[in-house]
Amino acid sequence: MIGVLKSVIEQYAEGTKERDATKLAQAALLYMRDNKKEDDFARYYKKFTDTSFTIEVSHEFATREEADKWLASGKAQHAEHVKIAGKGFLVVQLPGRMTFIDRPLPEELKTEEWTSDSE
Repeated sequence: MIGVLKSVIEQYAEGTKERDATKLAQAALLYMRDNKKEDDFARYYKKFTDTSFTIEVSHEFATREEADKWLASGKAQHAEHVKIAGKGFLVVQLPGRMTFIDRPLPEELKTEEWTSDSE
């Protein structure tokens, strides 16, 4: 990695912010190596790059009609995640009213519907 950074550094003129930032990254890697901190950094990096997360769904509704009745009841809270007919939604407070907006849940993003769109 340090060698890769050296070749990147050489692509930028002396004094540019890109060269300075890359030199700083190279120095940080050398510092970790020289101070035997690679394992600590590996643990940190694993946590830093872990994109698995969960979203707490407060209510599940079989139909949109059922969800709309609940929303109209005044029990909904801004930023609550709900599931309607298997799909994720977020309750949002708009001027004078509450509404739902589409907010796919993590498990939905792994389905064919979402993965085929990105290809």
